[in-house]
Amino acid sequence: MTIRVLVAEDQSAVRAGLVLILGSAPDIEVAGEAADGEEAVRLARQLRPDLVLMDVQMPRLDGVSATRQVVGEGLADVLVLTTFDLDEYVFGALRAGASGFLLKNTDARDLLDAVRTVARGEGLIAPAVTRRLIAEFAGAAPARTADPAVLDALTRREREVLGCLGEGLSNAEIAGRLSMAEATVKTHVSRLLGKLELRSRVQAAVLAQELGL
Repeated sequence: MTIRVLVAEDQSAVRAGLVLILGSAPDIEVAGEAADGEEAVRLARQLRPDLVLMDVQMPRLDGVSATRQVVGEGLADVLVLTTFDLDEYVFGALRAGASGFLLKNTDARDLLDAVRTVARGEGLIAPAVTRRLIAEFAGAAPARTADPAVLDALTRREREVLGCLGEGLSNAEIAGRLSMAEATVKTHVSRLLGKLELRSRVQAAVLAQELGL
């Protein structure tokens, strides 16, 4: 199945490079290009891509606000382009429901792998990057205090899966640790997201960190 991607990046040279890389993959199609956040939201509504590759710093409407609208309206998953020094932007994107994060200096192969990973519904891309982000920003950035009572709605197994998400584990890694089928892990993840009213696996990972799971 072809993955349709909308590229939102205000720097034309960077955007052209991303489009070139994505277009080189037989299973990925660039559905559109946006030069700012407002255009990204408008094109997401119009084109309904599978995924938006979203820069965080853009004119008119920043990537965090654009992510919040795209995810909130259920238009597409969002893969955010970021750098480690933009703490407030990254944490804002986590809260907005971004499905994954990608460093701007990522090489072409990892970019394509990240797009495919998010398209499969596994938001925790690049484990080393994601684990560092979760640990750093969930622990240091200002955020709401998580209420342990939210766990009451979860089964014991769902709590275990949530704890694994907090470590940045993929579905396959969770399946190995908890001795269950990968399909079962996906089911548990889907159910706990629904019960906790979360938009993405990354949000679940941050919540797990805040709860100390």
